[in-house]
Amino acid sequence: MKEYILKTNNLTKSYHGVNVLQSVSVTLEAGKIYGLIGQNGAGKTTLMRMIAGLAFPTKGNIELFGKKDDKSVQAERKRLGCMIEYPSFIPYMTAQENLTYHRVIRGIPSKTIENELLELVGLSNTGKKKVKNFSLGMKQRLGISIALLGEPELLILDEPINGLDPIGVVEIRNLLIKLCEERQMTILISSHNLPELYQVATDYIIIHQGIIKQAITLRELEENCKHHILIGCDQPEKLVSILETQLGTTNYKVMPDKTVKLYDYLDEKELVAKTIFDNGFVITDYSIQGDTLENYFISIIGGEGHV
Repeated sequence: MKEYILKTNNLTKSYHGVNVLQSVSVTLEAGKIYGLIGQNGAGKTTLMRMIAGLAFPTKGNIELFGKKDDKSVQAERKRLGCMIEYPSFIPYMTAQENLTYHRVIRGIPSKTIENELLELVGLSNTGKKKVKNFSLGMKQRLGISIALLGEPELLILDEPINGLDPIGVVEIRNLLIKLCEERQMTILISSHNLPELYQVATDYIIIHQGIIKQAITLRELEENCKHHILIGCDQPEKLVSILETQLGTTNYKVMPDKTVKLYDYLDEKELVAKTIFDNGFVITDYSIQGDTLENYFISIIGGEGHV
């Protein structure tokens, strides 16, 4: 039986009569990494803030670790670790002093966890350097280490790789995968770096204008992003008619830029090309391609006009 860490039921948040989130219902299972994808202003941070108890819904409710009433949900939030919007730190303290501060105010007795976390995020050699003098990437690492205090079962990270150099991105990616696999930690992560998200997430939640457009697993995404013959021509409407009548396939998609993605005949591309040529079409593009996560995201939210 699947263990559900979080459920939101018709969650709606309004500011001055405008819905920032509209009837959002999502479910997070234990031991998975969820990529929350959406443009700026789509509602990602608002959703994270409500899960963490930093904002409250206008309508709907949150179920956390099987608890539904508000008092119990608030008690269960001690099992969360969060870095939302900006890392929380005191600039005139060192990295270790910041961890000590947050550990003490959260009532965590073990001092050894400080050095363990600094080592884990690559900040063990910062010594007496004040956080105000850290690079953006170092601040992001410190924010993640603070979120990991208390060994959370659900980790919520808002743009955690922002400002990291390529090596840092790989290190954080490996860290998140390790936390998920070895500690069965559930992770909800938002990022604008979709190729990087593709390398770490097991599941995806696509949000647009406060509405959940799709929840999809990595396997389903890979199926949807499978390879295809990309055909560019001057008459896509007539082209698909030929594909149906002469090649007997409806396994295609007409894209917003009027190119056609044909998912059949990948091993018979010469036959497809000959059929198109024999029917007098002018071809501007003809290649084997596969959708990227960015392209798939664009198609789900309604085309390039929304990007």
